[in-house]
Amino acid sequence: MGALRNQDFRRLWLADLVSQLGSRIDVLAVPLLATTALGASVFEVSLLRTAESLPYLVLGLQAGAWCDRVRHRPVLIAADFGRAALIGSIPVAAWFGVLGLPQLLAVVFGVGFLTMFFDIAHQTYLPRLVPREQLPDANARLATNLSMAAVAGPSAAGFIVQALGNATALAADALSYLWSALWLRRIRTPDVRPEPRERHLLREIGAGLRVVRGHPILRAISAYYACTSFFQSMHLAIVIVFLSRDLGLAPWVIGLLSTSSLTGALAAGLTARRLGDGVGPVRAFLGGSLLFGLVYQLYPLTDRGWALACYVVAGFGSSYGVIVKSVFGTSFQQAITPPDLLGRVNATTRTLIYGVIPLGSLAGGGLAGVLGMRATLHVAAAGILVSVALLAPLRKLRDLPVTAS
Repeated sequence: MGALRNQDFRRLWLADLVSQLGSRIDVLAVPLLATTALGASVFEVSLLRTAESLPYLVLGLQAGAWCDRVRHRPVLIAADFGRAALIGSIPVAAWFGVLGLPQLLAVVFGVGFLTMFFDIAHQTYLPRLVPREQLPDANARLATNLSMAAVAGPSAAGFIVQALGNATALAADALSYLWSALWLRRIRTPDVRPEPRERHLLREIGAGLRVVRGHPILRAISAYYACTSFFQSMHLAIVIVFLSRDLGLAPWVIGLLSTSSLTGALAAGLTARRLGDGVGPVRAFLGGSLLFGLVYQLYPLTDRGWALACYVVAGFGSSYGVIVKSVFGTSFQQAITPPDLLGRVNATTRTLIYGVIPLGSLAGGGLAGVLGMRATLHVAAAGILVSVALLAPLRKLRDLPVTAS
C-alpha cells in the first residue's frame, strides 16, 4: 500500500478524493450555467476562468512567503470551509432567481483566492507527512484521486445539469469541500509552526525566486509548465462553448464525452508509479510531456459523428500524459527544494502556471472572436507541443534529484 500505510496520509488522501470530484463538477457546471442560464458570450465565459486564476497573478508570491511562516493544516481547513460557503451561495441565489454574472464572477474569484492558499499549503504539507522516498507514491495516490474525479466528475455533472439544473451540481461541489475539511481536522501528525525569522516580504519572495531561477531542473520545469498552462488555458476557455454551440451537443453528451476521454487519467494514476519504476522518473516525465503535446493536436479535429472520436482519443492521451508529468514533476520539486523554502518555491511555480491563465483565457476568447473557435484550438494545440523543447535540460538527469543546498 506504500504511502497509504501512513494513517495521516490516508486521511489527507480521503479528504482529497471527494474534494477533487466536486471540483471537477464545477469545471463543467459553471461555464454551462453562464452559457445556458445567464446567456453569457464566449468572451464572458473566458472571463470566468480569468477570475478563477487571477489571484495567483496578483498575490501568488506573497501567499507562498506567508505559508512558509505558518502551520499548514489550519490554512487547508479554513480554505475548504470558505470555498464551501462561496460555492454554496450560487445555488441559493439561483433558487431565489437573483443569480447574475457579477455574482458568478465574484464567487469564482473568491474560490480561486482560497484555492491558491490551499494548493500552496497542500503541496508544502505533503513532505511533512511522508518520507522523501514515498513522495512519488504519495503524489501518485493523489493523482489517482484527480484522475478518478476527472473520469466521474464531468459525466456526473452533465447528467445532474441535464436532470436537475446547474444549482444542484454546484451544491454537491460545496458539500465536497466540507467533506475535505472534516477529514483534514482528523490528522494527528503535529503541524509544527516554522521557526521564527526576520520578516521581510520582498526578501522572502526573492529567496524562492532565486531557488527556481538558479536550479536548472526547477527552471526548466517551471518554464514548461508556464507555457503549457498559457496554451491550455486558451483551449479550456472556449472548448465547452465550442462543443455546446458550434457542435450543438447537449450537456449530458459533453459530460459523457469528457468521461470517456478522461479514462486516460485513471489509467495514469494507477500505472504512473510502476512506469517510473520501469523506465525511470525522468523518462516517465519526458514521455508524459511529449504524449500530452502530441495528442492535443487531435482536439481541433473534433466534429459531429465519427469525428467525436478525435476528442475521446485526445482526451485519453492528454489526461494520461498530464497525470504522469504531474506526479514526477511535483516529486522533483519537493525533492530538490529545501524544506524551509518549499512554500515559496511552490508559490513561484504555481504563480507562473496560474498567473498566465488569465492571459491565456483572454487570448483564447479574443482569438476565437477573430479566427473562430476551431482555429484557436489549433493555435493552442501547437503551442503545447512546442513547449516540450523547454525540457531539454532534463535529459541529463537520471533519477529523483537531491535537495538543493
